[in-house]
Amino acid sequence: MPTAGPDSSTATSTAHSSQTVRDVVIRLAGNSQDGIQAIGGFLARLAGRSDQDVMTFMTIPATIAGGPSIFQVRMGSGEILSPGDRSDLLVAFHQHSYEAHRAQLRDGGVLLYDADTVKPDATDTRIRAVGAPITSGTVAATGGSSKDKGKNIYVLGLIARLFDLNVEKLKGLMKERFGKKSEEVFNQNVRIFDAAYAHPLGDDVRACFEFGPARAATGARPMVTMDGNQAVVMGLVTAGVRFGAAYPITPASSIMEDLRAALPKYGGMYVQCEDEIAAIATALGFSYAGHVAVTNTSGPGMSLKMEALGWGIMAEMPLVIVNVQRGGPSTGLPTMVEQSDLVQAIGGTHGDAPRIVLAPCSVGDCFYATYEAVQLAREYSVPVIVLSDQALSTRIEAFPEPDLAKLYIEPGVKLAPVEGEYKAYAFDKPTHHVPPGTPMLGGKYPTVTGLEHDETGHPNASAPNHQKMTARRREKIKALAAKLPRPEVYGDQEGDVLLVGWGSTFGQIREAAKSLRTQGRKVGHLHIRHISPLPQGLAEIFAKYRQVDVVEINDEGLYGYGQLASLLRSALAQPHIRSICKTDGLTFKVQEILAGVSRLDATAQR
Repeated sequence: MPTAGPDSSTATSTAHSSQTVRDVVIRLAGNSQDGIQAIGGFLARLAGRSDQDVMTFMTIPATIAGGPSIFQVRMGSGEILSPGDRSDLLVAFHQHSYEAHRAQLRDGGVLLYDADTVKPDATDTRIRAVGAPITSGTVAATGGSSKDKGKNIYVLGLIARLFDLNVEKLKGLMKERFGKKSEEVFNQNVRIFDAAYAHPLGDDVRACFEFGPARAATGARPMVTMDGNQAVVMGLVTAGVRFGAAYPITPASSIMEDLRAALPKYGGMYVQCEDEIAAIATALGFSYAGHVAVTNTSGPGMSLKMEALGWGIMAEMPLVIVNVQRGGPSTGLPTMVEQSDLVQAIGGTHGDAPRIVLAPCSVGDCFYATYEAVQLAREYSVPVIVLSDQALSTRIEAFPEPDLAKLYIEPGVKLAPVEGEYKAYAFDKPTHHVPPGTPMLGGKYPTVTGLEHDETGHPNASAPNHQKMTARRREKIKALAAKLPRPEVYGDQEGDVLLVGWGSTFGQIREAAKSLRTQGRKVGHLHIRHISPLPQGLAEIFAKYRQVDVVEINDEGLYGYGQLASLLRSALAQPHIRSICKTDGLTFKVQEILAGVSRLDATAQR
């Protein structure tokens, strides 16, 4: 059975030969009003419910008026680590969709286009072009009652026919989505789907993609399918979070919307505030009351939260902040991806203000990293930042269902009486925030303030006290570093190149490492999940490789190194740490990483 490669799904092919594939990359190209995200969502959830791996990627315009957008789905019976560099099937709704994405279709791929609106280049023998009456077929299926509304469902029917997808399961997903509106809406969409499914595509075209056998059942937990923001919400609720506040901002808004709907069912609330400053202040109020609260935002909102974040660090409040990164600075690229908030997450606010920073690497890890962030905020009584990004927030993946019954943490405020004199900020031992209402049997209650304070919280600006308190806030973060597990290295444990990354770049870096190893090179891959503090053992691991190439979606900066690379060079003082960076607003392609490694190889040999 052929294995997947970075250019898409599988085996070698020509423009007119059939093949057996482990996975396939489908790119849907149209306008934001064409409903291509709905098609992609149906395909992704079908894959998740059919014991297949799936990963998606999307771009949407940043303007309300809309514009060109894509939704890419990689699905199949093999392991899927990235959305794929090139597509096996391109669905073009418009002429501009065809023109903009035709070069991205691999040799031997299939172009499925709307014959009513698209005129492909008839001389292009590199691909197989198949026309279908997407617009007029949709109108005919509805008896002319809805114009071309519903042509995304027509395309879904064509794709179902092309790949011999499970129609019963697809219609079940349609029932879940459209049945909530009305039975007539559902029935009309079924008519559109059936009309497209009956449209003849030709057996020779359908034979282009024949999925290999599904992976064998392993007795693992059932798969769930969701996007990164939904996984964040599930992680928060499972970890016992019941209170928080936010202000809408792309691409983090759906976290707020889902929490506003979910938390009241569990006796909590999520407040939509008038701005980001009010949101973090409200969340800190919930934390002061004894809860681990949460606020979510993106880069511009994070900038506004900085002053209050400093108060939370000084007062040592348990708070979780989810930053779904996007391109910056200022309002920047609201709907595109970047990993350029790392320095802000680690060192934002004035003064020495250490905090914990985690970066999930997948949709499933969005659940586990957020769950861990709540526990760390509770244990160390400190703000914890979860650095997600636009790619993770909108990406749909299937992953094993977490054992919620085992992981669930019962929420509640602990008001157990405290004996003796309680020092909320003791120099010699770790302490936790004590919420108001806690009986203090010694008769003295701690003070909470943003001013520098003594062990009981009372303002104290003396030089020796400030030095001790600064050290206290630093040392409890260092105590966490000592407990963090040593990162695992995939592939060769020593040798030529170690690829290092963080966040949503995991899959592409792993595929690049695999590709380099098939070329006979000794290559490893290490992904850093705990950004601040860094885990132990990195210096020893890095020293085993001739070159350490750090892959990240941010700029190389004034001195030629990305943000994580700069942090690692500063922390470890190892000059062979190099950078592979980009800032085009898109996720890395595997080929871009391979090209970056070649470039750094050439530089190192000079």
